[in-house]
Amino acid sequence: MKFFSKVMVGMDLTEMDDILIKKTIVFLEFLGVEKCYFLHVSKNLALPEDIIQKYPNLVASGDETIEAMIQQKLKEYHFPKSVETEIIAEEGDHPLDTFLRWAKIKDVDLVIMGRKETLKGSGALANGVAKKAPCSVMLLQEKRSEGLPKKIMIPTDFSQHNHMIYSFGERIADELNAELFPVHFYEVPHGYSKTGKSFEEFSEIMKEHAKNDFKKFVAKHNHPDLSCDFILNDGDNIGELLLKEAHKLDIDMFIMGSRGRTKSAAMLLGSTAEKLIAANNVLPMLIFKQKGENMGFFEALFKL
Repeated sequence: MKFFSKVMVGMDLTEMDDILIKKTIVFLEFLGVEKCYFLHVSKNLALPEDIIQKYPNLVASGDETIEAMIQQKLKEYHFPKSVETEIIAEEGDHPLDTFLRWAKIKDVDLVIMGRKETLKGSGALANGVAKKAPCSVMLLQEKRSEGLPKKIMIPTDFSQHNHMIYSFGERIADELNAELFPVHFYEVPHGYSKTGKSFEEFSEIMKEHAKNDFKKFVAKHNHPDLSCDFILNDGDNIGELLLKEAHKLDIDMFIMGSRGRTKSAAMLLGSTAEKLIAANNVLPMLIFKQKGENMGFFEALFKL
């Protein structure tokens, strides 16, 4: 099944590029990739001195040197010749805007970015792309071993929007013969004491209510027998709670979605996704977005 035929991979001319290329190769067949763009965006295309020393044979300047260097890496890691590739080295004062513009120009289905754990880098570009890209985004972590996921966690809130994300998660799990782990956070309302019940008693009421909502929700999907992990959110950071639960269950990928409900807001993620992006730099994430949601924003971006 072809999920994403055109993919764009962000390159930053560090060791992370090697990691990202190797990890991307693992996903190519499953994702159904037919063309892969490798994009480097820099405020200045002049190469750093350490790059020049490492690749003395690359005597061209600027974008030609960068393109040749990335091409050399693709050859080194035996990037499949069955997948068409194109390398783009672009200069721009605002790397995020430039990256997003190229994603729109190439009409890509998926952007793949790296998340660093020990390597230098703020991760600001990857985070910005995850939040604002006009398509789905996959974040692949530096230290995580290569391989397709076998345990996939999908935060579930039973909303109409979440049906789309859940169906997408089911398709991926079926394709990979992987387990899907829905998780839902429930809360106790502040006014619970007015009911005459204790916090613990009302917590159980809210949990049972969530269980009933999940039964109705999952009945509309292909795996109605799936169980959901219900977690009480008593004010902690949801991103950190999700990561903690994922480690407990030995999860190896998150799938989430954007929550844009209008064309102007579609580029933004829901608060849970943003908090997980901020908290998680150890597990891969696939943020699913419907292409075309952000077109109004990107038409404006082209006019900047």
